[in-house]
Amino acid sequence: SFAAFSKILIYIAAAVALVAASGWFGRDKDYRAEYPVLVLLSGVGMGMMVSAGDLLTLYVGLELQSLAAYVLASFQRKDMRSAEAGLKYFVLGALASGILLYGISLLYGFTGSTLFGDIAMALDREGVSTGELFGIVFVLAGIAFKVSAVPFHMWTPDVYEGAPTPVTAFFASAPKVAAMALLVRVTVEAMGPATDAWRQIIIFMALASTILGGVAAISQPNIKRLLAYSSINNIGFALIGLAAGTREGVASVLFYMAVYVAMTLGAFLCVQRMRDADGRPVETIASLSGLSRTNPALAAAFAIFMFSLAGVPPLFGFWPKFLVFTAAVEANLTWLAAIGIATSVISAFYYLMIVKTIYFDEPAAAYEKSPARVEGVLIALAALFVSPLGYFSIPLLDAATLNAAGALF
Repeated sequence: SFAAFSKILIYIAAAVALVAASGWFGRDKDYRAEYPVLVLLSGVGMGMMVSAGDLLTLYVGLELQSLAAYVLASFQRKDMRSAEAGLKYFVLGALASGILLYGISLLYGFTGSTLFGDIAMALDREGVSTGELFGIVFVLAGIAFKVSAVPFHMWTPDVYEGAPTPVTAFFASAPKVAAMALLVRVTVEAMGPATDAWRQIIIFMALASTILGGVAAISQPNIKRLLAYSSINNIGFALIGLAAGTREGVASVLFYMAVYVAMTLGAFLCVQRMRDADGRPVETIASLSGLSRTNPALAAAFAIFMFSLAGVPPLFGFWPKFLVFTAAVEANLTWLAAIGIATSVISAFYYLMIVKTIYFDEPAAAYEKSPARVEGVLIALAALFVSPLGYFSIPLLDAATLNAAGALF
């Protein structure tokens, strides 16, 4: 049930990325048959990741997802930024894969198995040796690269900015869910008896991600770079729930990722509609000035997603943050929840800055009217979900996430 819940989120995000891409690439005559094949290959890899009960299956799934992602990042061959994004992602991804594989080899060497259940039994029976601790650190470092948690976040802003916008929307949603689910599964199922060892690492990554994601985004002039730091910031909040190490904590992480996918896809679909009068993509935050007067519908959607990402009540983005902070408090990590609340206030600044630019600044040049109606429908559905109407889905999501989390305990 844990894998099934994660796969639903992954495949919904992948489907949206496929639908959104035809409108984006079609204008530049750069849409090729490889795109859906690569997204599907990546989806298969992510399905393997969240279903993995063995470190080797985990690695094969992660590599299948990553290899397709490297090509997707550099999909626009004539665009230098896209080529640069693909190369950076490939080089740093190869380094992360090496770190992960080294950690897997250490865990196998010291526990005698690559199966999650056997590793947990070995850690429970013998305690955590120094070699096993190093293995845990390297495995978590390798997976942290995939969720772009600090200090393994360095690729995220450059890749998000350089990759085509539908690809960036895909990267910010489906692989994030897969990697976060994988991180949860490895820590809880394989490293459960070593909770005290991995909790310190998760807490550090959570604090560093929320602080850096909140502060570094403030000075960004590019909307895609800002959303990259926003994703780092949101992963930090999700990790606070994981740090609790309880069933409720894991359920709060899954709930958080479900709402995060809707907020992120909606925001990037809005960015996809930012094109000048000649149809060229525009990515500067300054170009959003006065959007409320030139395109009220797009401005309203942007505002809903920004307020929700900031966690401002009554938008639905508030509720998953409340859940992860509650899980941390119940696990006697009140100080961690308090720091998380403080950093969420910092991150709210740049979300509200975008809303201020849209509604209160003098209008910039109007964007081209987009003919893609499917995109408009997807934006409307995402906006409705993260609006106060989203609270009606709480009973269903609560039941699904608690059931999924219970499968690991």
